[in-house]
Amino acid sequence: MEVGGDLSESTPGGKPRAIFLMGPTASGKTDLAMALADRLPVELISVDSALVYRGLDLGSAKPSAQELARYPHRLIDICDPSEFYSAGRFRKEALAAMDEISANGKIPLLVGGTMLYFRSLLEGMAKLPAADAQLRADIEARAEREGWPALHAELSQVDPELAAELHPNHSVRIERGLEVYRLTGVPLSQLRREQAGGGVQERYQLNQFAIMPQDRSLLHQRIELRFQRMLEAGFVQEVRGLYERGDLHEDLPAIRAVGYRQVWQYLDGRCHYDEMVAAGIAATRQLAKRQLTWLRRWPELEILHTQDSAGGVRENDEILAEALKFLA
Repeated sequence: MEVGGDLSESTPGGKPRAIFLMGPTASGKTDLAMALADRLPVELISVDSALVYRGLDLGSAKPSAQELARYPHRLIDICDPSEFYSAGRFRKEALAAMDEISANGKIPLLVGGTMLYFRSLLEGMAKLPAADAQLRADIEARAEREGWPALHAELSQVDPELAAELHPNHSVRIERGLEVYRLTGVPLSQLRREQAGGGVQERYQLNQFAIMPQDRSLLHQRIELRFQRMLEAGFVQEVRGLYERGDLHEDLPAIRAVGYRQVWQYLDGRCHYDEMVAAGIAATRQLAKRQLTWLRRWPELEILHTQDSAGGVRENDEILAEALKFLA
């Protein structure tokens, strides 16, 4: 099925078009994005907090070198694993890429599963206080003594809206939520809501899609199979190379990425191989659960189901045809 290049022209409201393609991990987002690139005048922008890092390839399910040569993605391999990459930096770089792609007469197609990054584009970024090193040290010391679930419970008391978005072990965002509340006396979610504005819809006519499973057990099977294939392809060896650099540690966002943290702990002698595998699969399932929770609340979203009404797996071409129909 071919679709004409006129999709890249400005819409009746005078705005250029942009496409968001979201979904839980292992749902087939990247394959669909590449299939759309064969049929539409699009350029791809990655929306993934792990793919920004060089050297995080197998465990992040990064497209292969051959795929990237054929289907270039913006915002892949732009950071060393020793760096911190933020939602604010993503928003700035993604908007610049979108504007450049649109100016060249193409459609920006943003694909990935880091929902916080998508929201930074959709809603804008709140102006939040800078990090406080002493306060963070205090919070982390408490987490070491009591565990992150205890701090998540505390966050639930002061910012229940934010806490509801987070897994009890999502250390980075729990820490930030508590830090912002202690610095300002105002919940982070409230600041975000009050300062909303500057969203991408002010500049673009936006089509938003999500690949969604109807039966989560099928997604769990895909997650387990993909994790096993990553291991067979050399995932442990990939993490060993990072581990042996000597300048990286477990508190860095790159090493905290799902899968990488579990293999890192295995290499550090804190668990056996089978325990690492089970923990990696479980962490990936938890990630998928969080992504699905975000997506169930997402506004103006077209759902592309991966299964038919009888529970059978839909062919990729069928899902592609449905996406193209929405875009026509």
